[in-house]
Amino acid sequence: MSRSPAARAPVAPVPPELRRERRAWYVYDWANSAYVTTTGTVLFAPYLTAVATAAACPDLADGATCDATLSVLGVPVAPGSLALYTTTVSTALSALLLPLVGALCDRVVRKRLLLGAFALVGAAAAAAMAAVTGTDWQLGVVLQVVAGASLGASLVVYNALLLDLAGPDERDAVSSRGWALGYLGGFLLLATNLAVVSGRDALGLTEAEAVRVSLLSAGVWWGVFSLVPVLGLRDRPLVRPPDDEPAPARRRGALAGSAGELVRTLRHARGHPMTLLLLAAFLLYNDGVQTVIYAASLFGTVELGLAQAQLITAILLVQAVAFVGALVFGALAGRFGARRTVLWSLVAWTAVVAAGFVLPPGRFGLFLLLAVAIGLVLGGTQAISRSLYSQLVPVGREAQYFSLYQAAERGTSWVGTLVFGLVYQLTGSYRPAVASLVVFFVLGGLLLLRVDVRRGIADAGREQPRRV
Repeated sequence: MSRSPAARAPVAPVPPELRRERRAWYVYDWANSAYVTTTGTVLFAPYLTAVATAAACPDLADGATCDATLSVLGVPVAPGSLALYTTTVSTALSALLLPLVGALCDRVVRKRLLLGAFALVGAAAAAAMAAVTGTDWQLGVVLQVVAGASLGASLVVYNALLLDLAGPDERDAVSSRGWALGYLGGFLLLATNLAVVSGRDALGLTEAEAVRVSLLSAGVWWGVFSLVPVLGLRDRPLVRPPDDEPAPARRRGALAGSAGELVRTLRHARGHPMTLLLLAAFLLYNDGVQTVIYAASLFGTVELGLAQAQLITAILLVQAVAFVGALVFGALAGRFGARRTVLWSLVAWTAVVAAGFVLPPGRFGLFLLLAVAIGLVLGGTQAISRSLYSQLVPVGREAQYFSLYQAAERGTSWVGTLVFGLVYQLTGSYRPAVASLVVFFVLGGLLLLRVDVRRGIADAGREQPRRV
């Protein structure tokens, strides 16, 4: 008589070689998160805005407003909007290209080299941001688009490698450790770079020079540490899906067959309703998560009247606590199951948003407590969502399905900020705008409740874990 998943024998000890590979895989989170935090989240957008403003209004007096515009392919763009539009273009480009990256990745044996290629292109673009000076905003736009698209492509490969390195009962813990190390790396480099920017006078640097040094460090950090997984992972034979493509298509080679493979994947996904339902749930609640992170500094400045130094302290605290949160939620998922753990995290996110809505102005101590709560659930939600999705990815199509995961996330990540902006425009206050984000967590949770994880795993042809 067959045993239930919960009654299986204990998991065997991890072989030393696989343990070393996992450590090498974790390092890519450490590598790219430093760029995401230092460059993507804190420094580059305001720096590019300053460069664009200098180009549009070269004689602008201190404290004055620049009313001129830049011409981007013949379209007038306000300098203050340039960084936001550039991020939008990078996001849209990724949404279009990443499924092709996934189709290519599932057709090559040396995935580690593909990871390294995307990472090093992105790191080179990130490091080259240090060369953006004076009024050279065009270079900044190009480099931001290249770095963002390369990051998304590398993450498709990186996430797909999780299924090679961890069995069904190990993925929550392995995914959580990677996210945790990423938050730690992001915290360390951001803290160092903020110290450089704050202490620039003692170092003999102008503010712009200090920012460029920090941008360079993020690119170099990303590139150097990306070599660890490239050298530390090993190549594995390709695993073809049960409904393999015809032999003539297989002979066309990796690049030539990728577009056709993408079409087959999109058709194939319709036969995995639980995987698609989980993806839809993730898109909703992740949009809420990303909007909370994006809007936190704006809310703190305008509604709570906090100083810039206080907001920077809160950002660092979120990064540090997220390291702990990822590990804690990984342990909870191992004990209670990934799906239930993510549902708990959505309840916690709802509570965080409600607390932000009633937070009184000027209470920095309470804002820090809110930052601690955000950090705890942030790391856990992202880490366990990745491992939960990996359980429902069909065999042989790992990168292709993770490309849908990554592309769909990037392609709809503007919905939360749009809702946030519309509510603010209608009410004139960021408090109801923050409260509106509860909808994303509630709807995402309701969809997640409908996901039959066991059925999805069976449909994907994967081994059932003890707990889901």
